[in-house]
Amino acid sequence: MDNQVAKIILQQIGGSRFLTMTGSRDLINLGNGLRMSLSRNKTSANRLEIIYDEGADLYNLRFYRQSFSKKTFEVKTKDIKTYEGVYFDMLEEIFTDVTGLYTRF
Repeated sequence: MDNQVAKIILQQIGGSRFLTMTGSRDLINLGNGLRMSLSRNKTSANRLEIIYDEGADLYNLRFYRQSFSKKTFEVKTKDIKTYEGVYFDMLEEIFTDVTGLYTRF
């Protein structure tokens, strides 16, 4: 897959309005999805991965906390909340439910 999937996901979750409203940054194209860093929110999640399941035409979301130890150079991840089989029109609502951050005015 090319970077079209990541672009489409960003578009479906609200595009530049979403980025401005939520403070999300460091977007990474995963080929079949999109990863981003989250600003401070009501959970301890600081990352979000949205993966496109082409066969089902649905999305899988993974909100997680990633931390890095400067002492051991170890990266730890802890899942906060995961969703499977999400329709594109549910992305913004789930994002707001989990983080408490609004994606629109």
